[in-house]
Amino acid sequence: MNHKFEKLGFYPADILLPKDQDMTKWAVVACDQFTSEPEYWQAVEQQVGDAPSTLRLILPEANLKAPNVDEYIQNINDAMSKYIADGVFETLTDSLIYIERQQSDGKIRHGLIGMVDLDAYDFTPGSGALIRATEGTVLDRIPPRARVRRNAPIELPHVMLLIDDPDKTVIEPLTAAAGTMETLYDFDLMQNGGHIKGFKLSQKQIDAVADALEGLTTDEAMQKKYNVSGVAPLLFAVGDGNHSLATAKACYEEQKKGKTPEEYLALPARYALVEVVNNHDDALQFEPIHRVLFGVDHEKFMNAFRAAYPNAYEGKGDGHTIEFVWEGVTKFITVPDPKVQLAVGTLQSVIDQYLKDNGGEVDYIHGDDVTRELGSKPGNMGFLLPAMGKEQLFKTVMADGVLPRKTFSMGHAQDKRYYIEARKIVK
Repeated sequence: MNHKFEKLGFYPADILLPKDQDMTKWAVVACDQFTSEPEYWQAVEQQVGDAPSTLRLILPEANLKAPNVDEYIQNINDAMSKYIADGVFETLTDSLIYIERQQSDGKIRHGLIGMVDLDAYDFTPGSGALIRATEGTVLDRIPPRARVRRNAPIELPHVMLLIDDPDKTVIEPLTAAAGTMETLYDFDLMQNGGHIKGFKLSQKQIDAVADALEGLTTDEAMQKKYNVSGVAPLLFAVGDGNHSLATAKACYEEQKKGKTPEEYLALPARYALVEVVNNHDDALQFEPIHRVLFGVDHEKFMNAFRAAYPNAYEGKGDGHTIEFVWEGVTKFITVPDPKVQLAVGTLQSVIDQYLKDNGGEVDYIHGDDVTRELGSKPGNMGFLLPAMGKEQLFKTVMADGVLPRKTFSMGHAQDKRYYIEARKIVK
């Protein structure tokens, strides 16, 4: 193992890639996408047919509550073992992969595939770990996902970690050198997923990545970016796949029990394969996730909001401005001198308390028009939140611990990670 990475919680990995396969049929989108659109996964099923595919190695979360889910999981584990035995994979030893992903908007997103040390990751709010969750982790979402991973011989990642690298020192030098690198794959992704290319890093490039990542952890870097000193550095923030990474952590903690440190530190399950993306990548877009309350008394809610923020006023101004919508009403309300970093945090605390005191339901909505339409229906309220600037992400996690749940979305469903690479998690 490359010792230059020991202080970074991120390493080159023994990466499994399919050998001599139809790559378009091999790669499918992250399992937590299109959960309310079974027709999407039916179309994937038809396109894949009998070809080797990651579709056989993952459980689409649309099926997570299916009555025969245990059969699904057993079939997945069997398919993993069969693919290994049949020689479907070849192994890239101790490697990092640079990828270029063309999104549905035509922009190219740049990433780096490697593995993280789960001992360096903590999803507890306020953690000082090198790798931290960006939003609250819902603990009851872990057990059903753990059932999929617990007996799996390999893992396939849809986790995307972000680095705060405004000077573009880690990944961008690889972009400039891609023309001279060994191409591992280059193909169109199914179901309007765009195009993807993968390149193998040389040893010199791997060492340069380690040096650049180390530069992001210095106290000087913390001062420059966050105006803090003497604090535990935040190197990686989970952008996508928070519960997937939390599940990997939970399964590793299970395996630790009854073992000596020497034994559990040698477990393959100690690590998880991820993609690293620079938060400052031009293709990376943060979109707000709005809120709609159902079964709400808007007068009661407004009274609760005013009680929480007595200095709030109607109209746009300095502070946190939120658009409120209910039947026949649209207004902007500004909270000056907010106590948290983001408007979503200002709003969510009131929503949580209101639901606790009065009942009702909240849903998290993508899109301004849909939020206004739903919020305007009788008994509903809609809340449109401003987009979070990408530059706020790391600062907010440093200051507030984690973001409120469902704060932002990174791009459209078809632009999420597709499964290509895999890694053994048992000896």
